[in-house]
Formats: sequence, structure tokens, C-alpha cells
Amino acid sequence: MGRNRWVVVLLDTLLLTVGFAGMTMMGLVQGYMTRHYGIGSSSFNLQGTAYIVGIFVAFLLGGTRLFKGSFKKSALLVVSFAAIPQFIIPYVGNWYGVVALRFFQGFIVALIPLFSTQIAGMFVAERPFAKGIILSGIFWGGIFGAQFAKALIPSIPKSGNKLAFVAAHWASLQHAFILMGVIMYAVLALWWALTDDFVIPHESGSQKGKSVWKMPFTWVFGFSFFPALWIIFTIIQFSSNSANSIWNSTVKTATLINVLNVSMGVWSIIMGFVGYRLSVRNTTNRGLFKAIVSVMLSSYVVTFVGLLIYWRALSVGNFTLTLLGAAIVGIIQGTGPAFWTSAPATYPKSIFPQASFALGLISNSSNAVAPIVILQILMGQGIDSAMMGFVVMPIVGVVLLLIAAKMKLPVEVEGGG
Repeated sequence: MGRNRWVVVLLDTLLLTVGFAGMTMMGLVQGYMTRHYGIGSSSFNLQGTAYIVGIFVAFLLGGTRLFKGSFKKSALLVVSFAAIPQFIIPYVGNWYGVVALRFFQGFIVALIPLFSTQIAGMFVAERPFAKGIILSGIFWGGIFGAQFAKALIPSIPKSGNKLAFVAAHWASLQHAFILMGVIMYAVLALWWALTDDFVIPHESGSQKGKSVWKMPFTWVFGFSFFPALWIIFTIIQFSSNSANSIWNSTVKTATLINVLNVSMGVWSIIMGFVGYRLSVRNTTNRGLFKAIVSVMLSSYVVTFVGLLIYWRALSVGNFTLTLLGAAIVGIIQGTGPAFWTSAPATYPKSIFPQASFALGLISNSSNAVAPIVILQILMGQGIDSAMMGFVVMPIVGVVLLLIAAKMKLPVEVEGGG
């Protein structure tokens, strides 16, 4: 890697930012989509389900030849899965065609394990810090995508028939989607020009026997990140729904969501730096893993405290205390930089790229469960029930991490570190 390593980290962050900015736009234009296609909210939510399924499939395909070979070509493929549908979606005449395209956009998440493989060859102790900066791009993307949509797409008119709406306003949505797709490819071009390529190895015949799926560590440690993603992927939508029902203020709701996004982005960087300072003390495989577990445990414990504050604030309708709770809860993202740097520290070199995707698939199974449980089942019973579903998650995470910490690492069993 001849390039400046930290410049590459910033480029990775920028690419992840614009990638996820494009993905957030769909949720922000729900009113446009439902009026244009003549569908209800339940049909609109199918695109979200398709996107989540796409995330699953992306991690599942990570162990195949699709994401092996040239690293830069793999990144190009991932971004194209997101950008090309971005160009097409506003011109599709059938809603179910849009749903199908959203499935492919879910593949953007494959950038995360790809970047994990990249920084594994660039850093050792600094891996969590580098990954923390890169992962913060997800949340900067959420903020950028929201502001981008607001700037380019006018509010839906309160009156007027569907034809007038389409003629006067649909073009603005088309232009916004196209421009975002152009931005995604423009940033990819910059990233491509300034990033070095390398080869993600294929498995040889002897390596195929070392299946990451047959290693108990994969399952225990993979599920240790499940509770974090349970919170990360549902807390924003839950908070939006709760704020609307409690304060009935778009300003307060937007402020709360921005605090959550900024908090998770900042904590991603802070805890990544903490992971780096802990890792530098002992750069053996076991030493790096101890640093990873320490960061994740700390993040879960503080998140638990933050959730209790958040719960109390929502119960009494105290907006200032709610913002404080949100700022603390954002540390849940501190688990991310540590988790996503675990594969190169714990698996043999020959299989750790596959392990990154496997760990991602297991942990991201929360995406399929959490929205249903939190946003549909528990929210229907009230805020207290939903918050209970959140509060128990850090406890589960701590228990699984303590179990994983006592297990032999795959690299200690198989060798090849």
C-alpha cells in the first residue's frame, strides 16, 4: 500500500457516506412514492424489506468468488449495485419493479467487510481507529441524504389531483435521484484514482476444509454484535415515531434524529481511537482480541445506562433529557469498529476475508427481526414495551462477549496467523 494510509481511510469514509446517503433517500420520499404509484404504506414498506433481504444476500455472497480477486473491482461492483438502481427507480412504471431494485441496493453494505479486508493490510493496532472513521460515514450519509433530499425535492402539495402532482413535482424527484447516482460514481472515481488495488484471495483446495461456519467461535462472536445492530437499525425509526407522538413537532423530531446520527458517528470515531490505544499495548492475536472485547463491553455498558436515561426522558416527555439520553445511546456504534476489525485478528490469513462476511451475516440477522419486534409488535403495546426490548439487548451482548472471550480463537486452533 504505497498511498498515504489515512488519506485512503478518509476516501473510504467518503464513499460509504455517499453510498448510504443514496439509500436514505427512499424513506424521505415516501409521500411522493405512495401518491405516484397509488400505493399504501404497507406496500411502500416492501421496499424496505427488499433492501434488508439484499443486505443478507450481500453477506451471503461474500464467501463466493463474486467478492474475490481484485479489491477495487469488487468495490466497483458493490457501488454499481446501489448506483444503477438509483438512476432507474424514478422511471420504473411498476411499484414492484422498484421493490426489486431496492433489493440490489442492499448490496451497498458489502463495502463494510471489503474495507475491513483492506485496512487489515494497512494497519495493525490502528485498525479500530481507521474502521471507526470509515463506519462513521454511514451516519454522515444519513445526515447528508436527508439534507440533500430536502434541498432538491420540494414538499408535496397539500391539494391538487395526482396528475397535477406528477406533472409539477415528480421531475424534481427524478433529478434528485439521478444527481445522487452521479455523485456516487464521481466519488467512486476519485476513490479509484487514489486507492491501491490488491487481490482478495480465492480459497485453495486445502483451505476449503477450514470452513468458518464450522467454527463455534464464528457463531458466538457473530451473535455478540447482534444486540448492537438490533439497536442501531431500529432506534432512529423508533425515536422518530415516539417523538412525533409525544411532542407532535417536526422540528423536535428532526433535532432528535440528527443528535442520534451525529452521536453514533462521533462515538464510532472515539471508540475506534480507544480500541487503537488498547491494541497498541499488545499486537498479538490474543492481545488484539482482548482490546476488541474491552471496547465492545464498554460500549454495551454505557449504552445500557443511556437507554435507561432515554426511557425515563421519553416517559416524562422531557425533551432536553431525551437529547442527552440519545447522545449517550449513540455509543452503541462504538461496538462497530471493534467488531469489524476482529476477523484479521482472530482468523487465519487465508480465510479472514470470508470470516468478515460470515460474521456480518450472523450479526445482521437482527435486521430481519428487530424492525418487526420493536417497530410493529412492541411499539403497538407502547413506548415502555419497546424500550424494554432495547434495554435487554446490551445485557445479551455482554453475556455473549464474555463467553467469546474464554474461547480459543480460530487462528489459535488452525494456525496461519
